[in-house]
Amino acid sequence: MKKIKELLIKYKELITYVIFGVLTTVVNFAAFWIIDRILGDSLYLISNAIAWVIAVAFAYVTNKIWVFESKSWAPKLVLKEACEFVAARLFSFGIEEGGLYLFVTIMGFGKYSFTLLGIEITGQLIAKVILAVVVVILNYFFSKFIIFAKKKGKKQDENA
Repeated sequence: MKKIKELLIKYKELITYVIFGVLTTVVNFAAFWIIDRILGDSLYLISNAIAWVIAVAFAYVTNKIWVFESKSWAPKLVLKEACEFVAARLFSFGIEEGGLYLFVTIMGFGKYSFTLLGIEITGQLIAKVILAVVVVILNYFFSKFIIFAKKKGKKQDENA
């Protein structure tokens, strides 16, 4: 039991990132699925963009508070973090959008569809699942090593 506790402490950041990454992915997929149903399959890139905005807002707050424990809410620091967070997410969003276009339009995933537990699983959704793995890994590295990186010898001050 002591060994498990030590592992949980050692990997707390990674564990919380995975938990909130899964929740962010759920937010993204749910928003995408709902918006895609409203706008129609032909506007899947727009549906993805709207879902992305919703998911990024959710991810910034959860990553700041619970994953990387960036305590300061000083406007200057929040603006810096938020800009870097959005910039990194725009990069991974570009990869996701390009990947969706590649899978759906070029490789023809859009023609595939099946029903699972009463929910229609489209080619677009299958492509999103594949790309989500790549995006989660990229986003972790951006957040850990750039956006919320703890500076050696420099403590984040509540009033910074």
